[in-house]
Amino acid sequence: MTRMLLSISLMLALTTAAAETLTVGLDADPPRLDPALSTAFVDRQVMNQIFDKLVDVNEQLKIVPMVAKSWKVTNGGLTYTFKLNTGIKFTDGTPLDAAAVKYSIERNMTLEGSARKGELASVKDVSAPDASTVVITLKAPYGPLLAVLSDRAGMIVSPTAAKKAGADFANSPVGSGPFSFVSRKRQDNVTLKANASYWRGKAKLDTLVYRPFPDGDVRVANLLSGAVQIITPVDPKDIATIKKNTKLDATTYQGLGFQGVWMNVTRPPFNNKQVRQAFSQTLDREAINKVVFLNTVKPAGGPFPPGTPAYSPAIKVQNADVAAAQKKLAQAGKSNVSFTLLTSPGAVNAQLAQLYQAMASQAGFNVKIETVEFGTLLDRADKRNYDAVMLGWSGRPDPDGNIYDFFHTGGVNNQAGYANPAIDTLLEKARAQNAMSARVATYNVALGKILDDAPYAFTYFSSNTIGASKALSGVPLVPDGILRFYTADLK
Repeated sequence: MTRMLLSISLMLALTTAAAETLTVGLDADPPRLDPALSTAFVDRQVMNQIFDKLVDVNEQLKIVPMVAKSWKVTNGGLTYTFKLNTGIKFTDGTPLDAAAVKYSIERNMTLEGSARKGELASVKDVSAPDASTVVITLKAPYGPLLAVLSDRAGMIVSPTAAKKAGADFANSPVGSGPFSFVSRKRQDNVTLKANASYWRGKAKLDTLVYRPFPDGDVRVANLLSGAVQIITPVDPKDIATIKKNTKLDATTYQGLGFQGVWMNVTRPPFNNKQVRQAFSQTLDREAINKVVFLNTVKPAGGPFPPGTPAYSPAIKVQNADVAAAQKKLAQAGKSNVSFTLLTSPGAVNAQLAQLYQAMASQAGFNVKIETVEFGTLLDRADKRNYDAVMLGWSGRPDPDGNIYDFFHTGGVNNQAGYANPAIDTLLEKARAQNAMSARVATYNVALGKILDDAPYAFTYFSSNTIGASKALSGVPLVPDGILRFYTADLK
């Protein structure tokens, strides 16, 4: 009997040892784990493990099948017909069929507070003629549709779970992805487990634990100690430290997004265009790259990074010009302009905010820095409860995702409250154009006006950076920055 118990104990110990738990260090706590309501990049890191999408993107940013195994575009670009893989189930046991896809897309279009409404504004109708067919009919041709469906707008939620949870769905999300939601403790962890019945086969990892470390020093310390096996992002100063460790490596790869500062155009002092222009002119983008990022980023002139489809050398990076900024303030009848710059925690954010503060002070701005938790920052930005806020964008494969919702009147990411009918017309025109060359020409005209109105000061394009244990393999490095752990293995 004793020998049998020892044998059972040994088997249990071996089973436990074989279980693979990957702990991931992020720079913020994911605020909203609901595809419809999410506006944060860090949400996507977790949700991409929980929810399958109609389509996905690969390392070359090509649209690839996911739940939809094939599709065709007809009727002059107005009709998209998707054929679905069959036999897929959500982790609550209910079927993922055409009706569930229809429900998810319509939920994104209609749910109160949905951040997907702008992305799906061109959708006229979604139908499910049979269990494996979804037809999306558009009001007008919309070239970015497939790219949009490769992200949160294409994530498929369990209708049963979403209806049951209501407004609380973000705290108990149910999808059909390779991992399922287990629990979360705010500002501590989000825990997922492998979906044993996943339709593409069970993941090699058994458990995923996401932990938020807003401070880059704390993030890298946890990687060095082995408390986490992968972190993102990596502060530039820490890349060399990670590479010196024989058990770790740091990788930098192409990104799609932009960073900068929103100015609230709905209240003083930035309801004055010349004041906005003046602040933007104080910012030395090259110095920001050298001082804060140790030459690891690229100065930004607009929302489209080099190497992405809509990048244009015609859109120049603004040079710092303190004298010109002072002149703008004088023309506006302003001097000693005071405002509060809102930022989130972290050593890089703190250094960047202080640099913005110092640069602006040379032209007569008096900048107070206020640091708040990232979820609070997003909430205040959405409600326009701020003067200026440091907030960027992770980027999208299609350029529409980097401009439309930011500068179109009423756009869900238009945190400045910016409104210009001429810009609206141009952005709508670009959405309906198929040739990228034509879209780039339209975007360049729009950006000329946007940069002059200056609701946002573009400052830099960041790359994606990760630090990871060399024991971790099988993680594709997709330029959207989302770490996909379905194929990951931890030896």
